[in-house]
Amino acid sequence: MKTEGRNAVLELLRSGKGIDKILMQKGAEGSAGRIFALAREQGVRVQFAERAALDRESETGRHQGVIAYVSEYEYADFAQLLAPSEGARLVIVCDGIEDVHNLGSILRVAECAGASGVVIPKNKSAQVTGAVIRISEGAANHIRVARVPGVNYAIEELKKNGFWVYGLEADGEDIYAASLSGDVALVVGGEDRGLAPLTRKKCDKILSLPLFGKVNSLNASVALGIAAYEVVRRRRT
Repeated sequence: MKTEGRNAVLELLRSGKGIDKILMQKGAEGSAGRIFALAREQGVRVQFAERAALDRESETGRHQGVIAYVSEYEYADFAQLLAPSEGARLVIVCDGIEDVHNLGSILRVAECAGASGVVIPKNKSAQVTGAVIRISEGAANHIRVARVPGVNYAIEELKKNGFWVYGLEADGEDIYAASLSGDVALVVGGEDRGLAPLTRKKCDKILSLPLFGKVNSLNASVALGIAAYEVVRRRRT
């Protein structure tokens, strides 16, 4: 698998995960120098090439002069996300997020908000690819992502382990009136259909963000970002 882009490769190096080699554009400057220094410190092989060679190797067209070659993404065990912790836990559950840009953004939000991890289904969902890692700005290398047979199975297990499970939809209870205390799991639905009917039923509550404009919905990752940071805000007060 290839990880492309300076920020994504830099975060991959910082994560300590295994890297087979890094292909770097000749004459690259700026953050590329930090990448080279860190790679050399970790004993990672760096190969220099002309930009045309990186263009041929790139899968995204946005390599920024740096491509890292790594083994396939290593998913976490779902049980790791359920393990007890000192503070209140936050888990993000993706229900049919098929767009790689949304998944990448969700991973970035989850990592920045200090979530314990992100859950995605094995089918009918975007998976963690090089493109998702780049879009997440490398956050995918720092947060646990667990794959499960189905979202409803994940919700049931989260409930058994003491989580309050909240689905995010446009027709729910105002999020600012909800408790959001204790261990929280936020379920975000797909770009077009939102939460599946059975998923809605299994959630403890459906929460929504107040909308004051003429557009009646928010992008999935944007809505999650607002909701996740509302959880964070409550825990800080």
